[in-house]
Amino acid sequence: MGLRRAGLAGLVLLLAAVLWWGLSWRAVPMTLQGYVDADFVRIGPTQAGLLTGLHVMRGDQVRAGQALFDQDDVAERAARDQAARQAEESARQLANLQGPARETEIRQAASNLADAEATRDRARADLRRLEVAAPVGAATMQARDAARAAWRSAEARVAGLRASLDQARAPSGRTEQIFAQAATAAAARAALAIMDWRLSQRHVVAPDTGVIADIMAWPGEVLDAGTPVISLLPPGHIVIRLFVPEGMLARIHPGDRVGLACDGCPSGLEGYVDFIAPHAEYTPPLIYSDQSRAKLVYMIQARPRTGQAGMLNPGQPVTVSPPWATRRGKVR
Repeated sequence: MGLRRAGLAGLVLLLAAVLWWGLSWRAVPMTLQGYVDADFVRIGPTQAGLLTGLHVMRGDQVRAGQALFDQDDVAERAARDQAARQAEESARQLANLQGPARETEIRQAASNLADAEATRDRARADLRRLEVAAPVGAATMQARDAARAAWRSAEARVAGLRASLDQARAPSGRTEQIFAQAATAAAARAALAIMDWRLSQRHVVAPDTGVIADIMAWPGEVLDAGTPVISLLPPGHIVIRLFVPEGMLARIHPGDRVGLACDGCPSGLEGYVDFIAPHAEYTPPLIYSDQSRAKLVYMIQARPRTGQAGMLNPGQPVTVSPPWATRRGKVR
């Protein structure tokens, strides 16, 4: 009788253990529910001004560099023209300082030098004759001395005119003047580059390929700098967001490949985990316990594979196959 009661008690305990295990065990889900989200690129002007034209509409596909919208650029064009003329003036002044004298002045200096050289040669010839004649009495010593002085004067005049010719051929400005004007010309070129940039900013182009998700301003509106005009959705900005319980967090890692499925989508969609939230999305106002931990969920973000993002639309529900639901935790 005692053995019977003991066996019955053991059976009851076994059944209770099985029941407790069945109630407390939670099967690891083979799929998770998520939704498509997107990081939109909101494009606006870098400068305040009047919006004058739109080149795209909602739903248009655009490529990188394609024109999106224009602002009034009258003031920028005038400022750019002024800067261009100032840069040209500075460049011409620098070229003038770096260049030689006028061609007529150079030719005149060369002619004066040639005349002085001829005079010097004649004086030298006269001196040579008198130096021979004076010792034998055919000429006076005074005439010889005068010829020597004339030759020396002619030599000095040739040297001076040769220096004048070299000066005419050299840069007309002093070194310090040239350096100062070179700095002024560089500053004028920098001012022109700024004006070119400001003018280009009045005509905004697409920074990337994508679809126009929304138009947020229209021609005729005066916008502040940074005010969004167009919302662009590049394919690479499509993401899948889902929430997993705290107990599954340790089984998901950045870089894990996941399967994706949605209504009407082709089979074979997949992506990879690129972000795991460092904090819980919901924390109950209770002391942590085995029961309360089950209420914690963490946001996981995955990105579709390149070339498949265009098949998904923001807000669309998506079924995600986590790594453990595929062979070796990898999507094949």
